[in-house]
Amino acid sequence: MYDGNHLARTLRAASSGRESATFSTDPATGQTTSSGALWERAERVASALVSLGVEPGDRVAVQAEKSLGVLELYLGTILAGAIHLPLNTAYTAAEIGYFLSDASPRLFVCDPSRQNEFADVISGAEIKSVLTLDADGNGSLTEKVESAAPFQGPAPRGADDLAAILYTSGTTGRSKGAMLTHGNLASNAETLRDLWQFTKEDVLIHALPLFHTHGLFVAINITLVAGGAILLHRAFDPDAILADFNRATSLMGVPTFYTRLLAHPDLTQDSIASMRLFVSGSAPMLADTHREWQARTGQTVLERYGMTETCMNTSNPYEGVRKPGTVGLPLKGVELRITTAKGKVLPRGEIGGIEVRGPNLFKGYWNMPKKTAEEMRPDGWFITGDLGHIDDDGYVTIVGRSKDLIISGGYNIYPKEIEATIDQIEGIVESAAFGVPHADFGESVAVAIVREAGGTISADDIMAKISGELARFKLPRKIFFVDALPRNTMGKVQKNLLRSGKI
Repeated sequence: MYDGNHLARTLRAASSGRESATFSTDPATGQTTSSGALWERAERVASALVSLGVEPGDRVAVQAEKSLGVLELYLGTILAGAIHLPLNTAYTAAEIGYFLSDASPRLFVCDPSRQNEFADVISGAEIKSVLTLDADGNGSLTEKVESAAPFQGPAPRGADDLAAILYTSGTTGRSKGAMLTHGNLASNAETLRDLWQFTKEDVLIHALPLFHTHGLFVAINITLVAGGAILLHRAFDPDAILADFNRATSLMGVPTFYTRLLAHPDLTQDSIASMRLFVSGSAPMLADTHREWQARTGQTVLERYGMTETCMNTSNPYEGVRKPGTVGLPLKGVELRITTAKGKVLPRGEIGGIEVRGPNLFKGYWNMPKKTAEEMRPDGWFITGDLGHIDDDGYVTIVGRSKDLIISGGYNIYPKEIEATIDQIEGIVESAAFGVPHADFGESVAVAIVREAGGTISADDIMAKISGELARFKLPRKIFFVDALPRNTMGKVQKNLLRSGKI
């Protein structure tokens, strides 16, 4: 029945005729939801959206705590032909204001406890409709869905139509909205399902956020196209995750998941006996973590490499050698090359910029044609901004970033926003934010600050002033003061010296 809607058809096909099969289980309550109930609810959401005036191509923004209702909203948005716009639940009102003004969504769904907090930015963005949804599935969205008219069928959407906009971070300026199509998401999900051998027998432990590529467009989409099931954890809790290993087959996580599980005394080969696959991504995993996980469990974590703009690009093989420290081989249909800044292709083994091309590649940045042109070559190659090399076996290793992007716990953080927030504080001359290694999160934020002559503002004073302006994951874990920031002859701050401590 979804033939006219490319992504919905792809996601629905595996469970068609198996409507009674369980799709989701809430480990905290034991409540289960069948595949048929999930899609029936998504259809009601789509009807509710249409009744609110949402048309194909309209944006539907959501900042709500993780729940099955958020998944139903995602699928309902796709069925209505609209564009799903998930927002990090940690974003402050000021940050939400930017996204709403930039994307101009027809509808914004938020947690009822934050509606008053967002009142001013919602008014400023001239949002047509605002609904609420909490972690337990309650709110005005639910009420609207309950009274929705019968579903009239999905809006026709082809592979090239937009399905989602995900905002990504750069090292300068504001966040960019990556435009992802029905074809991007469908092709990536099918490719990974086949590569990682997901089937209707798989049960995925889902403890990732639903506003991020990894948790939504990898974990959820793969499970749907495989016809499998999920154990929907609202957050990552090592005790709860370990308790679910005996009824699951797979886990997708960030390196932090694995370091915390390794710290648990109950992690043994016996405890993961029913598990066939552990996937890690969104940030590099330390080689020591790889080795310790293999020693404790007898299994090797599978690392892969993706971006907001491309979904997944590479993966270590399911069958074959998984090389620690590498992100594996290009996915089927995805081309990857290493180049100079001018686009000259480098031979294997040499370090350069990573560029990719394929059906997974986004359509460009929302309202930013100039930025799109800067990062997309005329022949379709996307300049990722990552630095890496390809070994003789074709495995890709990422060695750094050409920009100073910080990745902490799988979240992208751009230093410029932190610096701009700190620099406006009275008594501060300038600041430089950068990433430093963190055993748990991969990286954490550190900031070097130059105070005005004779200034006495403290690190605690600065934290107090910026805590309401920045999401918690962006807040620095280390603040230190310097007489001057190190610069090269061109005046550029040398963050490599700050990271190394050579100042």
